[in-house]
Amino acid sequence: MLATATILSELQDRFGVESIAPQPTRDEVPTFWTPREKIHEVVRHLKTQVADPYKMLYDITAIDERVRTHRDGEPPSDFTVVYHLFSYARNEYLRIKVPLQSEALNLPTITDVWPCANWYEREVWDMFGVVFDGHPHLARILMPKSWVGHPLRKDHPARATEMGPFRLPEEKQEAEQEALRFRPEEWGMKRSSATSDFIFMNVGPQHPGTHGVLRIVLQLDGEVIVDCVPEIGFHHRGAEKMGERQTWHTYIPYTDRIDYLGGVMNNLAYLVAYEKLAGIKVPPRAQVIRVMLAELFRIISHLVWYGTFAQDVGQLSPVFYTFNDRERAFAIIEAICGARMHPNWFRIGGVAQDLPRGWDAMFKDFLKYLPPRLVEYDKTIMKNRIFKARTVGVGAYTLDEAIDWGVTGPNLRACGFEWDFRKKQPYSGYEQFEFDIPTATHGDCYDRAVVRVEEMRQSLRIIEQCVKNMPEGPYKSLEPLSAPPIKEPGTMHDIETLITHFLGVSWGPVTPPGEALGAIEATKGNNGYYLVSDGNTISYRTRIRTPSFCHMQTLPNLCRGLMVSDLLAILGSIDFVLADIDR
Repeated sequence: MLATATILSELQDRFGVESIAPQPTRDEVPTFWTPREKIHEVVRHLKTQVADPYKMLYDITAIDERVRTHRDGEPPSDFTVVYHLFSYARNEYLRIKVPLQSEALNLPTITDVWPCANWYEREVWDMFGVVFDGHPHLARILMPKSWVGHPLRKDHPARATEMGPFRLPEEKQEAEQEALRFRPEEWGMKRSSATSDFIFMNVGPQHPGTHGVLRIVLQLDGEVIVDCVPEIGFHHRGAEKMGERQTWHTYIPYTDRIDYLGGVMNNLAYLVAYEKLAGIKVPPRAQVIRVMLAELFRIISHLVWYGTFAQDVGQLSPVFYTFNDRERAFAIIEAICGARMHPNWFRIGGVAQDLPRGWDAMFKDFLKYLPPRLVEYDKTIMKNRIFKARTVGVGAYTLDEAIDWGVTGPNLRACGFEWDFRKKQPYSGYEQFEFDIPTATHGDCYDRAVVRVEEMRQSLRIIEQCVKNMPEGPYKSLEPLSAPPIKEPGTMHDIETLITHFLGVSWGPVTPPGEALGAIEATKGNNGYYLVSDGNTISYRTRIRTPSFCHMQTLPNLCRGLMVSDLLAILGSIDFVLADIDR
């Protein structure tokens, strides 16, 4: 609270008391309201002029306030644009809110302050219809160009059954195909230079090197990349909209599908946010179980990246070996959770059930098995001269550039910055574990690989500590807002207890009004959920900030002036997942 008072005083001295209004929140993130006329000045001041500045734009989103009932002390608005900033020097998030009325849904762009604001502002326009004056290319980013309406408004249907049957007559199909035609002039590109005509080539949306349905339009001078435009949204399926129609606990399975290689790691990010919102304390045993499973999924995700990255640059064998190792890890996940890629195993207040008999023996076998394999991969992949020739010095950014673009996780640590949210802002008891933060120095494709390979070894260290020091006690909190509720012995013997349990399972907890941001060090970087409750059994606003979204936005900067073959190495080194981008 002292930090909130300090930055509040500084902002009010600079912009006036009437321009900066504080708001208390359940997550205790410093939160201030400012009018749209001041937003550009305020964020520029926070980035460049305050002591220990907020150098990273973490996220921009919006809230449709028109049917919300609990807004005590907040300025009236039909829509609210929410900016989340982060200061590494302060180790602190900051939330800035701008109130807007329906008849004036516009405010100035901040793309000149942070380049990564480009996609965030496009998404807010796409989903809510808020116009950012001065934006270089304010076009739809997740929805098709032909889409009518703005899907995250409360008056937009949440289910396909509310929209009528889908039809695709021939004339509509032709119009949709024409809308996909790339027009260089719309992106400020020229078709030729003084000496040559440029080639415009599609990579994807079905190219294996794009690791999913991603389209990248390359502007080429021969084989040299002049510029590129990543086109996303092919995987978009309304994950945030689903979060605003499901109950708090029935939304957990949907989170599994965001970073679909991260498994329970997605559950953890969502639950960290919700448990802040609801004020739930997770028992020690449940915390350690969560950490153990999350770190196993970090290894699983990195094994997929390791093999496919080697394949992207021409090594065909490693992917078969790393996927075989991944199967061994999945055998543990399946034995504990009953499922593999999408186990849906974490719950509000803990986990679904206690560990089965023999769980420790499976982990001990894996802890013996994997380290020698990683040594072998060091020899066959990391020390391979062709692999190094394809990756060393390719696709590099500096630390300042990485922070400016919102880069987090291994990609940021590859620039030499020793920052890991498990250490800096511990959650789920990570402060109890001993592990190192791997870093590199050059921020290129090779160094991003160096960091991830060492991260697998550090995850093994954490898992070993979990196995040796697993505490006794409950695997789930007994607090009233934990869900679904544990079946008491008398649940099936008297009707009142049965009805209470039935309502707790089907409706879920009635969560007090408020808002909270929960962010974790996920497999690909910082993954955050921003949840707003209106005092109901469902979320009023569910915002998912994923690391892959801003990482993909750096692609043009990383590949300009390089060869087409370098593009595939850069894509592999970033380690993105399309559903993590598109949600």
